[in-house]
Amino acid sequence: MLRKSKAFSGYSTDDINASKSFYRDILGLDVEEDEMGILAIHLTGGGEVIIYPKPNHVPATFTVLNFRVDDIDHAVDELTSKGVSFEQYGGPIKTDEKGICREGGGPLIAWFKDPAGNILSVLQEV
Repeated sequence: MLRKSKAFSGYSTDDINASKSFYRDILGLDVEEDEMGILAIHLTGGGEVIIYPKPNHVPATFTVLNFRVDDIDHAVDELTSKGVSFEQYGGPIKTDEKGICREGGGPLIAWFKDPAGNILSVLQEV
């Protein structure tokens, strides 16, 4: 029934203007704001994510959006130069000084947060 549905994902923010600036100006994404203050982020390949204002917003405790990149070191360096801070993990998931997890046999991945504290990542398939 839903196989051909054009699905999308969404999550909340406590500051729609900060989110709009971050996704548009820092991440370089195509962002539109509708008359109700909801952001539509248009992703490569036709996907879409909406970000909506929520007064009692609580950041997601899991990764809500992943960006595949060809060169994770370059992506991390570029985002860091724009003021993005990457998460540092030292438990079962270990990141290096740049915030990149290079262990475990899976993709190389680095996590960062949007202005509302939602977790995003850049990842490179190996």
